[in-house]
Amino acid sequence: MSIHRLTPRSAILRHAALLITGALILIPFVWMVSLSIKPPGEIFRASFSFWPEQFYGIENYTKALTEAPLPRYMLNGVFVCAMIVVLQILVCAPAAYALAKLDFPGKNLLFAMVLIALLLPHEVLALPLFILGYQIGILNTYAALIFPYVVSPFGIFLFRQFFKTIPDDVIHAARLDGLSELSIVWKIMVPMALPAIIAFGIFSVVGHWNSLFWPLIAVRDQSLMPPPLGIMAFKNEEAGNDYGPLMAVSTLVVAPLIIAFLSAQRWFVEGLTGGAVK
Repeated sequence: MSIHRLTPRSAILRHAALLITGALILIPFVWMVSLSIKPPGEIFRASFSFWPEQFYGIENYTKALTEAPLPRYMLNGVFVCAMIVVLQILVCAPAAYALAKLDFPGKNLLFAMVLIALLLPHEVLALPLFILGYQIGILNTYAALIFPYVVSPFGIFLFRQFFKTIPDDVIHAARLDGLSELSIVWKIMVPMALPAIIAFGIFSVVGHWNSLFWPLIAVRDQSLMPPPLGIMAFKNEEAGNDYGPLMAVSTLVVAPLIIAFLSAQRWFVEGLTGGAVK
């Protein structure tokens, strides 16, 4: 069996394309960090330099941490994202197991509905969710930020694809040992699908940590605001056109996501590729 090898020219072109794409993605983040350590007079200069002539990072980050309740915003984000991930796993894992390993009437129809739900942006449901939240009285509470996301079509799809790679003999052996279907899900399937769960957790946390559209509709109390909405409130009330502190706040909000991803990237890649091979 022959093994396809890249020619030196192809390898150079491929790496150049990757480097250019990576640079285009990183430029806004580098610019954000650079602006967060510059004084106001250097932010709008025509010439760009990463390091400022006058280091103003201490002043900008101090203002970001003292003039806005940034720790409160970030704690709100941690709590909301953690609750969403936990509830999503509690709902999605049994649903994915049923679609992957059980036979029942309407199974294919239910999976088709999951696929259709994947195509619908969450913003489409904003109005009915707002009306429902108003009717049951959860607007302007943590529940309004959490419960619309409990059922994740992407989570069900990802877990199902991973569960299908687990041999059926494992399931039959567990049943012979007297385990119930739910026990099989939590004691066998979920531990074996840990990479997929980590990958999904990263997707979920990043998506909801950065979410602005729904929190802007669902909450008004500043003590409930997640980080993106908190940044908007900080800009409107405190920072105004002072972009140094605003970029400092943005850097502090983005930093936990970058650290979390770099720490879990091996499981992230394994979780995404594990369900692709059957």
